[in-house]
Amino acid sequence: MAKRQAEGEEMVFVPLGGVGEIGMNMGLYGYGPESNRQWLVVDCGVSFGGPELPGIELVMPDPYFLEDQIDNVVGLVLTHAHEDHYGAILDIWPAFDKPVFAGRFGAAMLKAKRASNNIIDDVEVQIYEPGVPFHVGHFKVEAIEVSHSIPESNALLIESPAGRVVHTGDWKIDPSPVGTPPTNIKRFKEIGSDGKPLALICDSTNAMKEGDSPSETEVGVNLERLIATAKNRVAVTIFASNLGRMISIARAAAKADRQVVAAGRAVHRIAGIARELGLMEGVPEFLDQDAYGYLPRDKVVLICTGSQGEARAAMARIADGSHPVIDFSPGDMAIFSSWAIPGNEKAVLDIQNKLVDKGVEIVTGRDEMIHVSGHPRRHELAQLYDWLKPDLLIPVHGEAMHLEAQAKFGREKGIKTVYSIRNGDMVQLYPQPQHRKGEVRTGILYLDGNLLCTPEESNVRDRRRLAFGGVAIVSLVVNAKGQIVSGPELDLDGLPELVDDDEPLSAVARSAVRSVIKSFPEKRRSDTGRFAEAIRRAVRSELNAAWGRKPIVKVFVHRV
Repeated sequence: MAKRQAEGEEMVFVPLGGVGEIGMNMGLYGYGPESNRQWLVVDCGVSFGGPELPGIELVMPDPYFLEDQIDNVVGLVLTHAHEDHYGAILDIWPAFDKPVFAGRFGAAMLKAKRASNNIIDDVEVQIYEPGVPFHVGHFKVEAIEVSHSIPESNALLIESPAGRVVHTGDWKIDPSPVGTPPTNIKRFKEIGSDGKPLALICDSTNAMKEGDSPSETEVGVNLERLIATAKNRVAVTIFASNLGRMISIARAAAKADRQVVAAGRAVHRIAGIARELGLMEGVPEFLDQDAYGYLPRDKVVLICTGSQGEARAAMARIADGSHPVIDFSPGDMAIFSSWAIPGNEKAVLDIQNKLVDKGVEIVTGRDEMIHVSGHPRRHELAQLYDWLKPDLLIPVHGEAMHLEAQAKFGREKGIKTVYSIRNGDMVQLYPQPQHRKGEVRTGILYLDGNLLCTPEESNVRDRRRLAFGGVAIVSLVVNAKGQIVSGPELDLDGLPELVDDDEPLSAVARSAVRSVIKSFPEKRRSDTGRFAEAIRRAVRSELNAAWGRKPIVKVFVHRV
């Protein structure tokens, strides 16, 4: 066991996000006695608001626990620049005023995000090189290259005087990746061969799938065949961050004597950063969308955003005919080289249906292998276990089913200690493994327009109620004697106009108000709060009886 420098020294791991859900990854490593522990943060990501969160763009982990420890936070290390790992940095991290350590591509992505989103706050970024250890407080960190679906993805070897950990980040073993280096198997084997105890914090996304994740090269071969045999225009929608896929499309287009047109800011941003960093050597420059109209139909391949059904992305606008310069004709082909993130399936299907109505041929992952995951399946997990020989395994990056699947698999493979944890749990890694459930307060924050707020502050619950039942507003004026001097005025928003007997709901509400006015003595109306509540209850009850739903009812009784 690694030597401890002093009594009470330990190394712990605490996830604030990403363990129990896919997205908003944020993990903390602590070293030292509990009273004076240094904290190193790994990743700071987001997930995306869905229909159940009206008006909410992004969801991110609440760093409340870290705010209480701010003097002991030493920095943040970024594994890679996917939104679920880096998307919250510019929203959360400036308040900590501590450095961010990132690879060249991650640093460039942060800079581009800040410029694109007009973010005022900035963070200090220090660039690391894979294979070159660097120190952050009492921690020594080494980035290890791994294959994934975005350039410069890295696992991290994190060492403290108490012990050492491999934090995999997102990874897979791809023997022939496109646009990125292969996973550094040699380095993993070296780490596992030196005999020191090791904890492994490992990606669980595909832990329920047998075998190996297919290679990006296989996708490239299939895209090449589809583009070569197409008779008319070809459009391919992708995750914009998937540079390897972008390169495969460009190579396939060149072999078919076609030119690549790019549509969507994200595609241009990723391609621009990659070219600046020398990651697209030999790939011809992409043409802007204005070139689409004058190229012959059999000489163009379009790369565009919108793989997740985003309403304002290029593919959605093309499908509904609102794109300013791009349209499809019958016989064109649209390739969806991606998978729909859970919750986005209907939006993607709606776009595909619109394209089918235009006479466009649709190709998805159901038809051809045109997308592969960037995460390891079970055989790849087993290989990593064999290389590293960990004493302790902690599955992360997944929902409950994924985490439990890897935990069970790790035990089957003979790993001595396996903990299945959730956000807010604290795991003592060294000197002795120990799992403390719910040790740390966790939560989420919403990005609501320009505001960062808690769920309670956002009033999203009321927005859902508004979407379900609408709102009825009643306003009237009483004098000091309790006599009605104006109103009642009613405004019903989001309610149907008529009910079964063709009576307007506004008439139902008005009748309920008049009934309360009639039954409520004038002397008691001077208590405007009680009078308003009586009207609110009556209106809500009568509207529910007539309509079958309870809208939000707001009553304003003004006294003069």
